[in-house]
Amino acid sequence: MSTVSPKLPPQDIEMERALLGALLINQGAMYEVADLVAVDSFYAGKHRTVYDAMLSLYTKGEPIDVVTVSGKLKERKQLADVGGAAYLAELTNTAASPGSARHYAQAVQSKFSSTPMLQSFTAIKDELAEAWERLEHLQKHSGAMRGIPTGFRDLDNMLAGFQKSDLIILAARPSMGKTALALDIARQTATKHKTSVGIFSLEMSSQQLVDRMLAAQAGVNSWRLRTGKIKSDEEFERLQEGMGALSEAPIYIDDKPSSTVLSMRSVARRLKMEKDLGLVIVDYLQLITPSSGKASESLVQQVTEISRALKGMARELDVPVLALSQLSRAVEQRRGRPRLSDLRDSGSIEQDADVVMFIHREDKMNSDMGAEKTNMAEILIEKHRNGPVGKVDLRFDEEKTTFLSVDKSGFGDFQPETAVVDSSEPF
Repeated sequence: MSTVSPKLPPQDIEMERALLGALLINQGAMYEVADLVAVDSFYAGKHRTVYDAMLSLYTKGEPIDVVTVSGKLKERKQLADVGGAAYLAELTNTAASPGSARHYAQAVQSKFSSTPMLQSFTAIKDELAEAWERLEHLQKHSGAMRGIPTGFRDLDNMLAGFQKSDLIILAARPSMGKTALALDIARQTATKHKTSVGIFSLEMSSQQLVDRMLAAQAGVNSWRLRTGKIKSDEEFERLQEGMGALSEAPIYIDDKPSSTVLSMRSVARRLKMEKDLGLVIVDYLQLITPSSGKASESLVQQVTEISRALKGMARELDVPVLALSQLSRAVEQRRGRPRLSDLRDSGSIEQDADVVMFIHREDKMNSDMGAEKTNMAEILIEKHRNGPVGKVDLRFDEEKTTFLSVDKSGFGDFQPETAVVDSSEPF
């Protein structure tokens, strides 16, 4: 009776050896491949072990060569498992072209991409232990938040901050202040809490974003700042203080006008590794180039692909992703508050998102009907997968292009309050 041998997944052991060899003899090679290849991309177990040791050295800024990798493996008691220092020395002879590390990495990753993913299970007892530690921490630190703080007290009370691996959608019609609110959140969490923020701006240049953040931080008129009409010594003083605060803020901007989620994920993965990335902001969803590049796909299909990819990026990097989105014209025709059905081009945005927030400004929406110009904005939380929905009131300062808490005495400071749960909506 013949036995059927198990089918091996796609692999290229020699290419894996060539990649590791190139990394051992080319000091700059890891910078080129760290965003492309993960430990699990390697088929051979000993190659995964070696690459993991290399990544550990890389994240600490230490050199990667036969001596340092041997030392790291010896420290982990894994050197004998991979064949000793002799095997590492052997690897250095397999890289025909040390400068081709990126090519080798793409080949290794392509083999991994075509491999069916193995299911990874987590024992509930391990998760429970982590949940207990988290609960204990929150109990002992009554002012602490579970997520990334936004800098707006009432919003933080409602959401407990932005949660890791969540996709948060901030949607509104044009000129409602989507970018301003996103920049306020980035600026406040980075300056006050030292959260590393990656901003992908597909509509505005990095200089435009910096000007906006500086005006808001310094509390000066943004138009006068952009046109060089700042006159008073007091404003110059505030600008210097604002520049000092922002220069220390871990904010990183990518303003390439056409980006795919894949390219953004590559940059974000590098920021996670090098800068301990805590929050990703994408401005805005409908401007992202679909990875598939199929011209035949409808806009709905493209947006579906993009929203699912953004959620995948949030989970892979274990950071919240705040994605800005346009709303359909239906909300203007209705002249009312936005609804989930107003999300433009695809219902998949609503399905993939963990939180959906809208900006509604009555003075902007109905200005032609004599609505009072109050500059008040309602942040409507219409979907919250793991918590309450509701409304947060903010004031928009048009001169400084920034949002302010209505109770300015508590601006930017998290003070625990009991959020009102809308029982009509399931969590």
